[in-house]
Amino acid sequence: MIELKNVHKVFQVKQTEIHAVHGVNLTIHDGEIFGIIGYSGAGKSTLIRIINQLERQNEGEVLIDGEDISKLSKKDLRNRRMKMGMIFQHFNLLWSRTVAENIELPLEIAKVDKVTRKHRVKELISLVGLEGRENAYPSELSGGQKQRVGIARALANNPSILLCDEATSALDPETTQSILDLLIEINKKLHLTIVLITHQMEVVQKICHRIAVMSDGKVVELNDVKSIFEKPQHEVTKRFIQDVSGKEDMERIKKELKEMYPFSHILRLQFSTDISNQPILANVIRKTNLDVSIVNSNITHSMAGPLGTMYINVTGGNDKDYEEFIQYLRDEKVKVEVFQ
Repeated sequence: MIELKNVHKVFQVKQTEIHAVHGVNLTIHDGEIFGIIGYSGAGKSTLIRIINQLERQNEGEVLIDGEDISKLSKKDLRNRRMKMGMIFQHFNLLWSRTVAENIELPLEIAKVDKVTRKHRVKELISLVGLEGRENAYPSELSGGQKQRVGIARALANNPSILLCDEATSALDPETTQSILDLLIEINKKLHLTIVLITHQMEVVQKICHRIAVMSDGKVVELNDVKSIFEKPQHEVTKRFIQDVSGKEDMERIKKELKEMYPFSHILRLQFSTDISNQPILANVIRKTNLDVSIVNSNITHSMAGPLGTMYINVTGGNDKDYEEFIQYLRDEKVKVEVFQ
């Protein structure tokens, strides 16, 4: 378990103090994928470097399995870091070394014998799906393959914690998804604790169990993925949710539907992870005499399950029928927004 207790980090830039991390308290449980999200300058990169003590806090405690690692000697801290792998946005590979040699490097530093190193490298190449690329150099690899090398290298010493610093920011959407799938597989297979920082809400939505939202060095919201997406509390969190759900698209869809159906009732329905797999709309339609057509829909997936949004066109009946229809939906825990 990782515990951060009242952690502060202040940088002195000329005569100005910059509070990069300000009073952060977090508990990250063993085996979970924990996301830290924030806009540029929020303090998330500093925070992840404090976890492995590449950056020392000015105040507060960093406990790994109950031990305050900021109080360790340099030698003991180096040994502790061997159990904390880290992957980076720009891969940080050695261009003069092959895939196998890059993965082997941490084992060489740890003075692992050659036979054991070769066996471990073979295991890791298989784990990250790079069979046949062992002797390739980084310049011969795609972005996704480079990141797979970075992940394999980070796992070389069998860490219990994997820290991911904007690990997918340099990748295209398809490659990003493949890397996220790999991290989920590693988390399940190795029961590895993964701490992932990013400015991409769609990344934490797909992979994380819980999310901490940072702004101005502080954690402004902390919750599970389902609660964050369904009931965001802080304005920064709401902005992130709008970004991933496509506020501009929603406004465009709203305008287009009003033009297409000027005399109809247009509703936007949101289905939570608890109910998104149930035939709620079909059941509600059976209770009414209204004509209902689906004119747009979207489903996104998270670790908590699917989240659904649907736009429907409702015609026929009278005002009472219409009001009862909306109430039926709300009784089923569907969030209803009336467009017209």
